[in-house]
Amino acid sequence: MVAPRTRVQRRPVHGVLLLDKPLGLSSNQALQKAKWLLCAEKAGHTGTLDPLATGVLPLCFGAATKFSQQHLDAHKRYQAVLRLGEATATGDAEGDVIATATVPALTQADLDAVAHRMTGKQLQVPPMYSALKKDGKALYEYARAGEDVERVPRSIEIFELKMASSLDAEGFSAISIDALCSKGTYIRTLGEEIAKALGTVGHLRALRRTQTGHFTQDQCITLQELEALEPDQREQRLHNVDVLLADHTPVILDSDNSARFSSGMRRRTALPDTATVSVYGPTHHVLLGSAYIEGGELIPQRLLNPQDIDQIQRQSAPTHTTPLRDCTAVQTFFKD
Repeated sequence: MVAPRTRVQRRPVHGVLLLDKPLGLSSNQALQKAKWLLCAEKAGHTGTLDPLATGVLPLCFGAATKFSQQHLDAHKRYQAVLRLGEATATGDAEGDVIATATVPALTQADLDAVAHRMTGKQLQVPPMYSALKKDGKALYEYARAGEDVERVPRSIEIFELKMASSLDAEGFSAISIDALCSKGTYIRTLGEEIAKALGTVGHLRALRRTQTGHFTQDQCITLQELEALEPDQREQRLHNVDVLLADHTPVILDSDNSARFSSGMRRRTALPDTATVSVYGPTHHVLLGSAYIEGGELIPQRLLNPQDIDQIQRQSAPTHTTPLRDCTAVQTFFKD
């Protein structure tokens, strides 16, 4: 007789977990595992990593999901291994080899010259094996059916690109790549373009995201490490919700203005126009939401509901807190 499955009692959990995604799991599979370990009610991630990629994957829980969009535009840094001489259908180790070519003798000067040419703003055609949708259908679905559909080039930017000759894990000629790039950059496609510029073909054998925005791999925890912790210790690995708003200008409201702001009301202020503001209440400087200042008004954007605010205040204090840097107490600037 099969024993009944134990039902997990979900609970409100608020914060950001910086996960080092393992090889072989999709971003959603990693998210669901972390969600199960934290017994969390609501969760989401801030952009996907392929199953064959590892590294920094910020996971948002509870109130943090309101601000996950803020992080989608963040710059990303990747380290990759590009095998030269073989092209695959997918641009990575998952696909079948579809072409081979000789690998020319390459000097560091050759690599530096290509890196210099490929740095900057450019258009990149998304690969067929991607989750982008066309007519409501993911591109990889067309690719698996043997169809090649037209794709609109996307504007991306490579901010830094460093390369060095190496060997991959199987001993084939390879290039190690370190790239800092804008959102929407496909490193598989970048690898194929690098190989072409070097006079051969290639595909990625390994890919790791080492940084996204201001989050780095040194701040991350693995699923195995998270699972090894006691349940109350797992919650302590969460960062405060406002870690997603680190580039916002923080302001603190008094009790009266906090209540009005939280109900969606604009507040008058003498502060200068500011595009991104994180707004806090006076009690323990709890986050109320995000806003912007325009024309002498603090205008709410995304607000935490009172229940979330109360739960955050009662939640076990995370050890990874976000100090309020250069906060402006603005209550004296507001008028009725």
